[in-house]
Amino acid sequence: MKIVVIDGQGGRMGSQFIERLRKAGYSGQVVAVGTNSTASAAMLRAGADAAATGENPVLVNTRDADYVVGPIGIMAADALYGEVTPAMAAAVGSCPGRKILIPVNACNYRVAGVENYSMGYLLDDAVRQIEGLGAQAGLPLA
Repeated sequence: MKIVVIDGQGGRMGSQFIERLRKAGYSGQVVAVGTNSTASAAMLRAGADAAATGENPVLVNTRDADYVVGPIGIMAADALYGEVTPAMAAAVGSCPGRKILIPVNACNYRVAGVENYSMGYLLDDAVRQIEGLGAQAGLPLA
């Protein structure tokens, strides 16, 4: 199973997610793709197996991802203060894998029905969703 984590800015959300995923026992492939080198490096330090930066790594790694995880802005062109290109958003949207999107209420994107949960709660829920969906598909977390 291949999990692609996409994050920008300083990579804090992606790093925290990867740490939680590893702590939950996931030992499979995690590829971190940062919209900038700072984000990529942070996610690599957090336990990603590999990291790359920029548009092309998003295009390449989403092709065969089982899961793509990141802030909701990875589905919107020009999000993350302009770090998400239209091609990146299209690649995430057309990825055949499941998308686990963290509803970060920033950059004028709001998700109706989502309460103001802490980032920690949202990241733990993202890990639980991968565990649950993987189990339904007969895929072990490890």
